[in-house]
Amino acid sequence: MTVTTSSLRALRALLLRDVIVLRKHLGEFALRTVIQPFLLCFVFLYVFPKIGQGVGGGSRAESAFATVLVPGVVGLSIMFQGVQAVALTMSQEFGYTREIEDRVQAPCPIWLVAVAKVLSGAAQGLVSAAIVLPIAAVVHASGVQAHLSPRWPLILTLVPLSSIAMASLGLLLGTTFEPRNIGLMFGFIVLPITFLGGTYYEWTRLAPVTIGGWHWLQTIVLANPLIYVNEGMRAAFTNAPHMHLYVIVPVLLGFAALFGALGLHSFRRRVLS
Repeated sequence: MTVTTSSLRALRALLLRDVIVLRKHLGEFALRTVIQPFLLCFVFLYVFPKIGQGVGGGSRAESAFATVLVPGVVGLSIMFQGVQAVALTMSQEFGYTREIEDRVQAPCPIWLVAVAKVLSGAAQGLVSAAIVLPIAAVVHASGVQAHLSPRWPLILTLVPLSSIAMASLGLLLGTTFEPRNIGLMFGFIVLPITFLGGTYYEWTRLAPVTIGGWHWLQTIVLANPLIYVNEGMRAAFTNAPHMHLYVIVPVLLGFAALFGALGLHSFRRRVLS
């Protein structure tokens, strides 16, 4: 048996183990996937219009906001799956359970164990996107509707790419932060990424925020990977204004490579320390 064949079998076994664990906690997975997107859509697209506080004012503006929010919610769910499915799990396995010691004893290179975690997290991101989109598209008040026009080539390209990039970010965060500092990770990393990631607005709408003619906010958020995920979801699911695809795709590939390389290095350092 060659080294490559042995490694592939070990990778398959690691992924199968994650699938079995996910099946045992399927209810928890579904709940954590659905609850936040449901609440966002329920409050902004159902409650606000019902009480006369619809975002934008008027049914046409509310529908425009729904068109912006729905793909943003899909992108946000992919990001949270990457953090929760990979970062939180890695933190526990490097923490009190020390479960990582069993995984790295598999007959494969150490880096392949980390790749298995990224692939598992990306797969969960794909599932979460498939679950969230119908919910986000349905939960709205009468007269408020997201105008979706799916483009399947973009969907089949950008959703998997975004899932891999966010799972790679989860690997980096999970191997960088100690278990006792998980609260800091959410407060100083995840929260700013969420609110400055274009979930509730298009990147093009930030242009009026200037200082001395410099579009400072529109420039700063370009360092946020979630902005490209959400802009990609808008390009894939709607006709709303968005970044050019020749910017979104290369940058997402770059973030996936960067987070993956840094995460693998951090993973190896933690395992061998």
